Amino acid sequence: MNHLKKVIGLLLAITLVVGVSFPVNATKTTTKVQTVDYVALGDSLAAGITPDGIMDYSYTDYVASKFESSKLYKLVDYDNFAVSGYTSVQLKNDVLKSSKIRKEIKAATHITIDIGANDLLAKLKTDPATAVEAIPEVSANLQTILSTIDKLNPKVKVYVMGYYNPFVYYPQEQQEAMLPLLTNLNAQIKSVAQKNKDTYVATDVVIQKKAKTYLPNPNNIHLSKSGYKVIANEFWKVIYKK
Repeated sequence: MNHLKKVIGLLLAITLVVGVSFPVNATKTTTKVQTVDYVALGDSLAAGITPDGIMDYSYTDYVASKFESSKLYKLVDYDNFAVSGYTSVQLKNDVLKSSKIRKEIKAATHITIDIGANDLLAKLKTDPATAVEAIPEVSANLQTILSTIDKLNPKVKVYVMGYYNPFVYYPQEQQEAMLPLLTNLNAQIKSVAQKNKDTYVATDVVIQKKAKTYLPNPNNIHLSKSGYKVIANEFWKVIYKK
């Protein structure tokens, strides 16, 4: 019996030694970091015009910053081709004819676009009765823009912005006449984006929550920095989700 106890004790000791000498390797998980080449296209909102009429950070700059600070992405290039006052015709011509912009589109992994508001605003200023005519024109031009981008770079992720209400300081009667036009414009932008399997990013509801905070100048339709950050967050929700 004592001999048996000694044998069992020896076996236990060997087991413990083996257990210490040959630990089980822990499984390591690594997160794949995605390289990002970001191109921004659009009008004064993407360009970063402030309520004071000067150039500063736009929502696209804040989106770029989010890429830089995220552990899931590595931003290697960021090109902002937005121009204040740009219309859908002008952006269409850039996408069709600008060798520099076409080159960057081909290399891009992510593209954000906001375009069309200036087409509508121009009609409202010159002949409000014909303002509705701007909407199908924007739709046709946006279709050309998005389909051309798809031909240049079928794999790029494209995010197209819907517009917020810039008329918050107008009398209620004027807003009631203008807001259906804006709603119609956004509906067309969303429809064309979805037709091309791109992502539509709405901004009207989130800006309306604190409209006069995000649009502090009654005489200027551009957003404050906090407003641009809010729009960047809306883009980031869908970019990060994908």
